[in-house]
Amino acid sequence: MFDFNGKVVLVTGGGAGIGRATAEAFAAAGAQLAIIEVDGDRAADVQAALGDAALVVTGDVTDPAAVASLAAAIEARFGGLDVLVNNVGDFLMLAKPFEALTPDEIGRLYATNLGQVFGVTHAMIPLLRKRGAGGSIVSVSSIEGFRGIPNCVVYAACKAALTGFTKSLALELGPSGIRVNLIAPETTDTPQVPVSLMVPEEHRDHIPRWIPLGRFGTPADMASGILFLASDQAAWITGTALHIDGGALAAAGWYRDPRDVWTNLPVLSGNGLNF
Repeated sequence: MFDFNGKVVLVTGGGAGIGRATAEAFAAAGAQLAIIEVDGDRAADVQAALGDAALVVTGDVTDPAAVASLAAAIEARFGGLDVLVNNVGDFLMLAKPFEALTPDEIGRLYATNLGQVFGVTHAMIPLLRKRGAGGSIVSVSSIEGFRGIPNCVVYAACKAALTGFTKSLALELGPSGIRVNLIAPETTDTPQVPVSLMVPEEHRDHIPRWIPLGRFGTPADMASGILFLASDQAAWITGTALHIDGGALAAAGWYRDPRDVWTNLPVLSGNGLNF
């Protein structure tokens, strides 16, 4: 469906989950891959899967020196970049009330979920310009950037900020033919968020009613959206968010109870809003 032959694609955090699925999807579509992965074992595994044609670097995207080294390696190997996928992020690393966070923890959350997007994007824009018009930046945001989430305040704030970054950078880079977009997933079953293990067995029969399309997301769902936004099929799309969430944001708290009745209340009540 998508053709990325001759294109060079960088995926951050490409060793597992959404990043791994995205890297493999781009490779299947003919792209040349560059990947940075903080976990050495995952880096080795994705290198083995993609072969020597892929540039796989073990490094931390929150480290400016590692990002600069990555940019130099991409330029030396490929001469430029066509697609940047900012995939790295983590909301479970420090999930607790805002007032319980230390300044250092707040800084770590910011660096992981927003600061590194600034740093990686800033380093890669010159490489995107080297390839001329048609470049694309796609960042992985979250549904939590568009609604509230308790105990993940800094994460949600970073994801909300990513929307402003995407819109404004799209304006700056539009005249150069470089598009900037993001995807906003709902909970996706990955090694970082193993939904199949996190939901107690006694509640799993409720899953088809919690989300309008009846299931949680998969890495392949997210990869498909990323490839679309990076492809020529999205050539006139920039500065926007693609919500890949099974209808969860549209539902805004509505779900179907065990009687298959729509409700926005934790417990079905004859006095509540039930349909």
